[in-house]
Amino acid sequence: MSPQETSDFQTRLVEWFHQHQRPLPWRIHYDPYEVWVSEIMLQQTQVTTVLPYYQRWMEALPTIHSVAQADEDTVVKLWEGLGYYSRVRNLQKAARVICDDHGSVFPQDFETILALPGIGRYTAGAVASIAFNQDRPVVDGNVIRVVCRLEDLRDDPKSAAMTKRLWELAADWIPSGEARYFNQGMMELGATVCHVQQPSCLLCPVQSFCKSYHAGSVDQVPAKVKRVKSKLRTTLMALIHKDGSFLIQKRPVGQLMGGLWEFPNLHVTSEQKLEKSLQSEVLKQWGIQVEVKERIATIKHGYTSYKVTLHGYYCVFQSGNLKLSQDIPREWVPLKDLGQYSFPAAQVKLIQKLQKHMEILCAC
Repeated sequence: MSPQETSDFQTRLVEWFHQHQRPLPWRIHYDPYEVWVSEIMLQQTQVTTVLPYYQRWMEALPTIHSVAQADEDTVVKLWEGLGYYSRVRNLQKAARVICDDHGSVFPQDFETILALPGIGRYTAGAVASIAFNQDRPVVDGNVIRVVCRLEDLRDDPKSAAMTKRLWELAADWIPSGEARYFNQGMMELGATVCHVQQPSCLLCPVQSFCKSYHAGSVDQVPAKVKRVKSKLRTTLMALIHKDGSFLIQKRPVGQLMGGLWEFPNLHVTSEQKLEKSLQSEVLKQWGIQVEVKERIATIKHGYTSYKVTLHGYYCVFQSGNLKLSQDIPREWVPLKDLGQYSFPAAQVKLIQKLQKHMEILCAC
C-alpha cells in the first residue's frame, strides 16, 4: 500500500472497530491486569468460551496481589476447563514476580513485560499496545489471516520468512498513537468478519484494500498447512468406591496436565481384555483388590496432539492397603466433594456420569 492508502486503511479500520467492537469486560478500563489475564486465557481459546472463566477469575482474584497470594489449587481450579495448565501456573509465577520486583504494579516497559514468566512476543505486544497504547505489533491467528489476505500472501504462514514478513507488516501498519484500537481492530476483523471459511467480504470495512479479494483467492489464503494426524489413545479409568468415597490421585507437576487430579487409570491397546487389565493394574500400582462392576461411560476428548477415548469403570473396593507415594498424593474423596478438585476436562465429564450412576444405585 502507498502511504495514502495505508493512512486510509488505518482510519477505516479504527473507525470500524469503534463502531462494531464487541463489548468485552477487559475493554472497559483497559486495566493492565485485566488485559493480561484476558490475553493468557484467549490463547488458543475463543472469546465466548473465555468470558465466564474471566468473570469467575476476576470475582475471585481481583488484583495481581491476590493471584500471587492464592494457593496453586485455587488458581488451577478457577482455570479448570480452559486447558493448557502451564499458562495459569506461569501467570501466577509472573504475578509473584510483579509483586516482588515491581511493587504489585504491572510494568509498562516492553522488555520487562517480555521477561515475565509465560509471556512471549505476542502477549507482550498485546499488553503493551492494548493496556498502555504503545506502538507494538501483535500477530495471532486472526491477524495472520487478515494480513495474508490483504497482501495476498500465499506462502506457508508458519515458515520463518513469512513469520518475519507478517510481523514487519503488522508493525509498519500501526498508526502512531492508535495501537490500542488498530491492533484490536485487526484481531476483531479476523474474529468477526474475515473468517477462516466463508468470510463476510461484503461487510469488510477494508475490502477495497484486500488484494486476495480482488484476485479472487480469498478461499486459498492463507495457505493451508497439512496437519499432523492426531495420535489415538484408549484409557481405562477405575472409579473405585469405598465407604461413599472414591480414590483419586494428583498428577506430578511437569507432566502433561500436571497438578490436576485424576482417577486411577491405565493406557491400553484395543487387543487387551479391558476389565481384567484394569483389575490387575489397580492391584499392582495402588495395592488394592477391586471388583470391576461395569462400564458406566465412554468419553471421547481431543487434545492438541492426541485424541483419547476414556472408558470409565465403576469398581468396588474389596481388600488391601492403599500404596502411598511422597511424589503422588492419593486421597479417598466423598462423591459430593469431587467438584472441589481440579480434573482434566474429560474426567469432569466422567464425574458427571458417575454422579448419575450413583443416583441410580442409591434409588435401587
